[in-house]
Amino acid sequence: MRKPPAPEAMYLPDVESHESDGHYGKMIAMARAGGMTPPGIWHLFAFKPRMTDALSAFTHEVMRGPSPLSAGLRELIAAYTSRRNACVF
Repeated sequence: MRKPPAPEAMYLPDVESHESDGHYGKMIAMARAGGMTPPGIWHLFAFKPRMTDALSAFTHEVMRGPSPLSAGLRELIAAYTSRRNACVF
């Protein structure tokens, strides 16, 4: 299986280089330790956690909370929509 191409730089050096010991900072460190490039959105969540914790909680609830649609189907819809919008997320 081919490794997907690395995402393009966000061009926000202060955001991408910010060190965080919060949840997303730890996820970034684990991804890097595993040789992976973390998604850019993680950098945004790690940069200003007070501002993004609510967005993270909202997103988690939408994707994983109670719903007539399975979590897998919601992920598939999100992936399809991202692809249609030419977004690699």
